[in-house]
Amino acid sequence: MISEQLKPFHIRPEVLDLNEQLVEVRRDLHRHPELGFQEHRTAEVVARDLRALGFEVTEGVARTGVVGILRGERPGRTVLVRADMDGLPLREQSDASYVSQTGNTMHACGHDGHVSMALATARVLAGRRRGLEGTVKFVFQPAEEGPGGAEPMIEAGVLDGPKVDVALGIHLWAPLPVGQIGVTQGPFMAAADNFDITVLGVGGHGASPHTSVDPIVVSAHLVTALQTIVSRRSDPFESVVVTVGSIHGGTANNIIPDRVVLHGTARALAPEVRDQMERRIGEVVKGICEAFGARYEYRYHYSYPPTVNDSAVTALVADCVREAQAAPVICRTMGGEDMSYFLNRVPGCFFFVGCGNPSRGITHPHHSPFFDIDEDALPLGVEVMLRAVDAALAGRDLALAAARG
Repeated sequence: MISEQLKPFHIRPEVLDLNEQLVEVRRDLHRHPELGFQEHRTAEVVARDLRALGFEVTEGVARTGVVGILRGERPGRTVLVRADMDGLPLREQSDASYVSQTGNTMHACGHDGHVSMALATARVLAGRRRGLEGTVKFVFQPAEEGPGGAEPMIEAGVLDGPKVDVALGIHLWAPLPVGQIGVTQGPFMAAADNFDITVLGVGGHGASPHTSVDPIVVSAHLVTALQTIVSRRSDPFESVVVTVGSIHGGTANNIIPDRVVLHGTARALAPEVRDQMERRIGEVVKGICEAFGARYEYRYHYSYPPTVNDSAVTALVADCVREAQAAPVICRTMGGEDMSYFLNRVPGCFFFVGCGNPSRGITHPHHSPFFDIDEDALPLGVEVMLRAVDAALAGRDLALAAARG
């Protein structure tokens, strides 16, 4: 029976018929989460189901990734559909019947739902292969949560053979309620870089601070000063975050240590702003440390770049959302995603599918040990993805780009 919550949406019968299976697959994967590059069981489930549907299947891509290719009876464009598979190193705190059975590992970001939706999309498309014009390439990616599986899969050739024309990705998103779909052109998710700072002081007795160079005091000033990069050195209309998430130093209350180690993250939506962060943080570190007579070591690590959606493909997805009678909304997040690597090379769109529902107590954020989704989001996500795949195969994004001049 169709959920009352889904009745306002235009979801085709073959998708609604898969609702029980969507939930079953998602809950099975939720019970058995696996960390990045350890998704062996998940990959087996994916490969088995794709083979049963008649896909050309390649396993072991970038260690645990799976690629399934569905070729239509007529030649045409190639559309890539990406789903990430990994869980998080987190102990789930839930009384749900499908709670994680793997110690200190949990699907706390919805990747179990991503895999389930992608497999359901594959099933519907396989059922009408004869009318399909073009090729659909399903990429089930490992290690999105780290250290990153998209780039290794690209290096393994997933964008070739056949060459991908459009890339689509889907992410369940708890801040949005079921029925809202986050579709945003341009920068959508932030670059997610990291930095390490070691403040090198001179140790001594806590009762004689004048004989030392206290790296704890230096670090306190440093944490505060780093925030001026956001508040005083960045355009207020540009989204920037600098967070020091870890500080380690000292062993006792009366000992001034000789070093303090800080680890942090820097986030920016615009690529040109991101390129300034390494220098700006380095300038603050140098200035503060020199002012207090401390030495320092500073390393900046570039990680996932900003996730930037192509304007024409995003317009196509927004049209598909409206056709499904759902609500496209503009939203951005300073979270990072390695879907960005696909979108750096191929025009495409990464979009959010709302899965929150306060009336059902589904309010906890991503990466929380209490995280869960409203499973009514799953068939709606499949419907929008199917419409987007069909539209991309038909070249509607090219028509939209041409209309915009």
